[in-house]
Amino acid sequence: MEQLSLFDDRERTAPLASRLRPDTLEEYAGQSHLVGKGRILRRLIEEDQISSMIFWGPPGVGKTTLARIIAKQTRAEFVEFSAVNSGIKEIKEVMARAEQNRKMGIRTLLFADEIHRFNKAQQDAFLPFVEAGSITLVGATTENPSFEINSALLSRCKVFILKALGEEELTGLLEHALKSPKGFGNMMIDIKQIHLSAIAKFANGDARTALNTLEMAVLNGKMNEKAVLCVDEEILAQCMNRRSLLYDKNGEEHYNLISALHKSMRNSDPDAAVYWLCRMLDGGEEPLYIARRLVRFASEDVGMADSNALQVAVAAYQACHFLGMPECDVHLTHAVVYLSMAPKSNALYMACEACKADIKQLPAEPVPLWLCNAPTDLMKQMNYGKGYIYAHDTEEKITRMRCLPGALAERRYYLPGGEGHEKQVKERLERILAWRGENDTDSGC
Repeated sequence: MEQLSLFDDRERTAPLASRLRPDTLEEYAGQSHLVGKGRILRRLIEEDQISSMIFWGPPGVGKTTLARIIAKQTRAEFVEFSAVNSGIKEIKEVMARAEQNRKMGIRTLLFADEIHRFNKAQQDAFLPFVEAGSITLVGATTENPSFEINSALLSRCKVFILKALGEEELTGLLEHALKSPKGFGNMMIDIKQIHLSAIAKFANGDARTALNTLEMAVLNGKMNEKAVLCVDEEILAQCMNRRSLLYDKNGEEHYNLISALHKSMRNSDPDAAVYWLCRMLDGGEEPLYIARRLVRFASEDVGMADSNALQVAVAAYQACHFLGMPECDVHLTHAVVYLSMAPKSNALYMACEACKADIKQLPAEPVPLWLCNAPTDLMKQMNYGKGYIYAHDTEEKITRMRCLPGALAERRYYLPGGEGHEKQVKERLERILAWRGENDTDSGC
């Protein structure tokens, strides 16, 4: 076999992921739910019915590649735009050129990578040209479009969700890289199948990470006496965090670690909680996932015992959203320690569960008439709102008016405990219930 250097030409020195970028849907890996035979996006491409759209998905799943394939398939000029180096002026210049192309029968596909990073004014600048059909806008984002893209622009785009690639898909991609002339097909490489599987698992659905890791391993491989480049476990360990291989975000270890974190905080053990938090981060867990679990914990396990816990958890989520890893690790630690040391109460969780059980098992009770609004004369004649007492008009600022349906009149869902601030809440609720029980001659109004 002819031995070729990795540095023979510019094409060969380009990153492996760029060299292997597919040009057709047949070569495209993953997203079979969108571009598989007979699927909606594939039909739109093949029938040349493409309109503006948003690709939402994690990094390295083929958003840019798919946009390029669409442009090629539909014979449109591909223009890539970045929020980092594109202002309103640059957007308008590109749009003017696109409008000229449209008049000459040339379509323009404008690809806005990381469209969530474009500010409101930049996003608004796209609108008139999307509406006029001057461009077909394809935006790519890793963030929820509902929160990050202007509603006016989002309403004019179809959102397609791209999924992380499976381990089998990534392994197949790595095997293709070893065989393809665009990859390492002109080299003799000895790498075991188990190592390819390990790279695929390490990449965690990200094709770019998988190919970059393989490329790094090959570039650091050792040539033996038969001119075969060997990639062994030692080299592979240097190219990736070995411990990440033990952490599957969708598998048992994922749930074991989040369970350990949750139960350590519940047990007021900040040291254990910080340890399990760092284990998850070290394994590559998405910090926003952890932050969401902390927000849940703040109400489920701390609740009214310290209502500030929810504010701390939400603030930690926002910090993770703003900064990302690795900077947000200290904010998560802040929240984890606060939640661990906060007084605990599951009274809110128990109230919610008990109420849901009643709603599921018992007939749906009508709203008592005195709690209903009466915006029309007919409703007033039917006694809607009759007997309602405005609490602010009373000296005590509370009334003996029953607010639960009759069949549940004596039911209590929220049973506060005696920890932290909830002790005061419990005492106040007991005084209210005692006051309502005095001379309570009727069950309604």
